[in-house]
Amino acid sequence: MSSEERVPANERLIDNVDQGRFELCRDDDLAGWLYYTHLKPNRYALRHTEVASGRQHQGVGSALVRRVFDEIRAREGTITVICPFVVDYLARTTAYADLVDARHPGCTDRAAAESARAAAGG
Repeated sequence: MSSEERVPANERLIDNVDQGRFELCRDDDLAGWLYYTHLKPNRYALRHTEVASGRQHQGVGSALVRRVFDEIRAREGTITVICPFVVDYLARTTAYADLVDARHPGCTDRAAAESARAAAGG
């Protein structure tokens, strides 16, 4: 099992609705967050992923995306991909392909995602 696949004993995902982001906490510290927009009927536009500077290169980003995908799946939701990091994550696995909204998939490659993010001012 790689370090990216191991779930730390004290790791939890929080849906911070007020901030419009999912937050991954490790050892009670905010390690990373993924901004989203919740759209009707139950679609999440995944906009931007960030990892706290002290937590970079520890698999936080991938753990965060995986946990968010699992949460959205549990909510029977779909995703529209705008975030370049999420695009890259999906390119490495087919395990979450069913979550991509068929009518509004978003970006399918990193260049398109970065262009969309720049156009949105993010």
